[in-house]
This record gives sequence, structure tokens and C-alpha cells, in this order.
Amino acid sequence: MRINQLADRPGANKNKRRLGRGSASGKGKTAGRGHNGQKSRSGVSIKGFEGGQMPFYRRLPKRGFNNIFRKEYEILNIGQLQKAVDSGRLDGGKAVDEAALKASGLVRGRNSGTRILAQGELTAALQIEVAGASKAAVAAVEKAGGKITILQPKAELNPDGKKAKKKAEREAAQAAVLKAVNKADKKGDKKPEKKAEKKADPQPSESKEPNEFKKPDEPTEAKEPKEAVQQAAEPDAEKSGDGEDSQGPTDV
Repeated sequence: MRINQLADRPGANKNKRRLGRGSASGKGKTAGRGHNGQKSRSGVSIKGFEGGQMPFYRRLPKRGFNNIFRKEYEILNIGQLQKAVDSGRLDGGKAVDEAALKASGLVRGRNSGTRILAQGELTAALQIEVAGASKAAVAAVEKAGGKITILQPKAELNPDGKKAKKKAEREAAQAAVLKAVNKADKKGDKKPEKKAEKKADPQPSESKEPNEFKKPDEPTEAKEPKEAVQQAAEPDAEKSGDGEDSQGPTDV
């Protein structure tokens, strides 16, 4: 066989219908677009347009959001694992990890990892290392004598990353705050104990004299109002003779 003798299977390739090549072709003149109108022109995209009324995709209520950091797992059932082991595509004597699953063609290895589900039956004892598994799948694998190990997320496997360092700093700061709070609480607990000790063993204080033996209060001068004091001071000033109207000794 030569290269010029290679050919595809009959009917595999079909020629495209030629448009606008006369009415005998079945797609002449208007080329199957009909007469006039916006849809008969090229470069027109009116998908979702409903003549001006509120389109259907805007009438529907919107809920939730699309998480751009979501993790999408490839689903693999235990029945598929058993078929792969029986056919020889998967070696049951070695650890079944992401690389082995990808090499066997069971998964593509494009997403965040593989998640094992419990549909089907499993009789082979497999040591599986995947990103996730349902409780029923874990129970089925352990019943068959195997074990499923759930791998940690990639972010936790890189302790030198920025996120890991920030998380460690945040945890250290929180631990320091808790330590300071606990220390303050301990100090606060000691004060009531000291008060209780003082109440139990009061220190000897100076005994106060009973009311019967109190010394009589010394008589105190009654305070006179300011106006009375000022009036009493005015005649003294006149007697002193220092003012202008004072009469001193006169020569006769």
C-alpha cells in the first residue's frame, strides 16, 4: 500500500452544499435564508432577543454565585476499579494513586483530583490514595480488605507558600492574645482570694472609743455673717483717725 492509495471509509466525508449556485441546486438565489429581513444578512446575532419584551433569561430569578475557587473532582466508582483490575489495566498489588489511575485511563487527571463512590462491587484489596471518597466507598474498600487514604489539599502540602506563612503568623498572634488573656484572668482570680483572707483574719486596728467616752466638743465661735463683720469694722476705722475727716490735735 502506498500513500496515494490511502482513503477514508466510504461515506465518512461529505461535500458541503454550495449555496447561491442556481435554483437547480436547491439553495440558489436566497441560499435558504428567505426574502429580506435581518436574519438574511451576515454578521447578525440576535440570540435571546424577544422583540423588545423582557427576555426569558432576565425574567428568571438569580440565586447564588459561581465560586471561582471551587474544586471539581473526577468521579470514579468502585465497580470501575474492579473491572480495571480484572482486565489487567490496573495493578491491584501496587498503590492505586492519581498517577496509576491516569495511566490506566480511568481518569483524565485534569481536575482537582479523584473522588471514589460506592456504586458497584469490589472484591480486590486495594490501597487507594485519592483526594476524596464517600463514607460508603470507604466502608466497601475496607470490607474487601483494602484501605483508602485521603490526600491533603495542595495548599497544605506547601508549608513555604505565602498563604501557609500568613496562616502561621495569624495563629501565632491568636495564641499570644489567648496567653495574655489567660494571664490576666489568673491575676484577677488572686485578688478575690486576698480579700477573702483579709476578711477571715482582720488585722488589729486602732480601737475607737465608744460613744459614752467621747470627749465633749470644744466650744466653737459662732461664725458671724460677712455684713455684720463689715459694719463692726467701719467704726474702728473712724476711731483710728487715719481718714481725711479725722480731727487731730490743733494749735490754739
